[in-house]
Amino acid sequence: MKTVEPLRDKRQIEAIKKILAAQNLRDAAWFTLGINSGLRISDLLALRVGDVRLTPTKWRERIQITEQKTGKTKDFPLSASAKKALAAYLATRPDAQPDDPLFPSRKHGRPLKRGQAWQILHDAAQMAGVTDAIGTHTLRKTFGYWAYQSGVDLAIIQQILNHSSPGTTLAYIGIRREDRDAVYLGLNL
Repeated sequence: MKTVEPLRDKRQIEAIKKILAAQNLRDAAWFTLGINSGLRISDLLALRVGDVRLTPTKWRERIQITEQKTGKTKDFPLSASAKKALAAYLATRPDAQPDDPLFPSRKHGRPLKRGQAWQILHDAAQMAGVTDAIGTHTLRKTFGYWAYQSGVDLAIIQQILNHSSPGTTLAYIGIRREDRDAVYLGLNL
């Protein structure tokens, strides 16, 4: 299995969002929620409408799920950008019921499959000019990378991602030689 990278360029993130929104608001919504939650793709695609929305006009304050891989409970608030993307998308599904899949396949109505999500993301990333290895795990890695870049303590990111060590988290979020070199070149004491 090929190792995938986080999206390190915010312009590429925005380009992917625009490409996805122009094609299908569903895809822009799962992409935006994914990069703002750190959820694994299996947990993201398993969400139900009722996991994020109480009524057509009232959002849940927090998403609470049990992770499929670890069996651990994950409990987190929805960011403003995730709410905005979800609101735009769910406005196209006025009859969606709480038990309906949040991100259904257009053909079957069942939850979108991982392979379908990979293809959608891969195509959008290519259109946005992304040259790094990209996959569905890129969403989770992007969350970790940008949390770290914004100054969030590594221990908090490690806990959110359920990693066993800080080293695992650093390797996971893709800290590169260029990132380390920038410390040496920027310090200049």
